[in-house]
Amino acid sequence: MLVGIPKEIKEEENRVAITPTGVAAFVAHGHQVVIEKEAGAGSGILDRSYEGAGAALADSAAEVWRRADLVIKVKEPLAAEFPHLREGLILYTYLHLAANETVTRELLEKKVTAVAYETIQLDDGSLPLLTPMSEVAGRLSLQVGAWCLQAENGGRGILLGGASGVRPGKVVILGAGMSGTTACQVAAGMGAYVSILDINPSKLRYVHDILGGHVTTLMSNRANVEEEVVDADLVIGSVLIPGAKTPKLITRQMVKMMKPGAAFVDISIDQGGCAETSRPTTHHHPIYVEEEVVHYCVTNMPAIVPHTSTYALTNATLSYGLALADKGVPRAFLEDRGLAKGLNTYKGKITHPAVAAAFGHHAVPVEELAKP
Repeated sequence: MLVGIPKEIKEEENRVAITPTGVAAFVAHGHQVVIEKEAGAGSGILDRSYEGAGAALADSAAEVWRRADLVIKVKEPLAAEFPHLREGLILYTYLHLAANETVTRELLEKKVTAVAYETIQLDDGSLPLLTPMSEVAGRLSLQVGAWCLQAENGGRGILLGGASGVRPGKVVILGAGMSGTTACQVAAGMGAYVSILDINPSKLRYVHDILGGHVTTLMSNRANVEEEVVDADLVIGSVLIPGAKTPKLITRQMVKMMKPGAAFVDISIDQGGCAETSRPTTHHHPIYVEEEVVHYCVTNMPAIVPHTSTYALTNATLSYGLALADKGVPRAFLEDRGLAKGLNTYKGKITHPAVAAAFGHHAVPVEELAKP
């Protein structure tokens, strides 16, 4: 199979979908790899490193898209890339379709086989391809949240760790998945007061066990969410329902009741965001102030640290990418239930239940579409 890697064109997206080690793995499996020139420059990976691993360089993204059977990316295709989509193409990337009807419609009309990193799911419920970027985003959420709280950004001027004789700031985290748990560890390490809320008592028990008395764990319900959010200096939204649009746990009224200059970092903005006041931002213009609260809603947070993120991402995506290339479609999905959950569109139909539900469609199982 010919595997294509175009350069990412999303604003300030400096990650690349594969490392030279990943290229070498595809080549060792008998596949060809073509990568757009300077695709890895933003992550500090030179073209000669890809050539040394066995990749061919392409002068343009159009050449990569035209030649490839399997295109591997980091982010969903943008409008400028829509003309490259075609029937029979396998697209393997983060998609977040439940929050993006335009991209969903394009993939369906072009009959693209679209595999979303964020919905590949193991039998234990874990999301192996979302985990590395969730970990990065969780760590970054405290870094950018502390920045949002600085006075020059409209924040309260709070130092989260406090100072001798001065109370530390209060951090409230919604969701105890990978990003939320990681954010919780970092916040506790900074010396902040930390509360974390989730609907799953097992996740809260895990956080309590590893962090003990440094963190308050609470069941997520409307009363607890409102009480904690209103009292917070920094709120981090890390709510996730695999493949589905994020529920709006924070109402505009709650935001109005927050302290003037408080900060809100919405990690879940890729899936629509968990606050009624959330709207996507970019690295170039990352924040806005609404209801006197500083909002940070960048849709590709890990792109701030592209070198780390690229290597962490390839570590997770490579084995599934090899399965797609080695076995082809639909065999790869029929032989791996976890990978099958990553399939979002196939032959012009939506195959993931949560994505289908977001648009009022019926999900068609891959087994049914694979019938001759």
